Amino acid sequence: MVDIADYDRPNTVAGLVAKHRELMTLRDKYRDEIKKLTVDIDHLDAAIRLFDPNADTSVIKQYVTKHRAQKGSVKRFLLTAFREATEPLTSRMIAEMWLADRGLVADDATCTIVRKRIGAAIKACVGQGLIQEVGWTSDHDAFGPYKLWKLKENGL
Repeated sequence: MVDIADYDRPNTVAGLVAKHRELMTLRDKYRDEIKKLTVDIDHLDAAIRLFDPNADTSVIKQYVTKHRAQKGSVKRFLLTAFREATEPLTSRMIAEMWLADRGLVADDATCTIVRKRIGAAIKACVGQGLIQEVGWTSDHDAFGPYKLWKLKENGL
């Protein structure tokens, strides 16, 4: 490793590091703003449904069907949830945690979409040898039973 004093332009490196820090802060700020806007849109959608339960808001809220996430963020969230868990988790539990973390309204359609994406991430992690199935739920809602998952002992 080269000592910073040996660089021809040490201020350039320091400037790049400062710019990196500035952009990371900006990204976090806008991520929080997007989260607030998403919650506001969900509230407006609920208000529309109060006045007209049959209103077609799917055109208005196309973001709900997409739930875009940054590449790798679902897997990071998933593995963090398993690391912090004291017992095996289901895809439904993790989907509800994801929705709460993002500040999204957890109606059945939204939860189903997110649960399927969480399930796909679980399947990918199983293929990588990070997560293993440990059984099925016995106490479940009308949508169950669900598979129970946990980190492999030799995983992360």
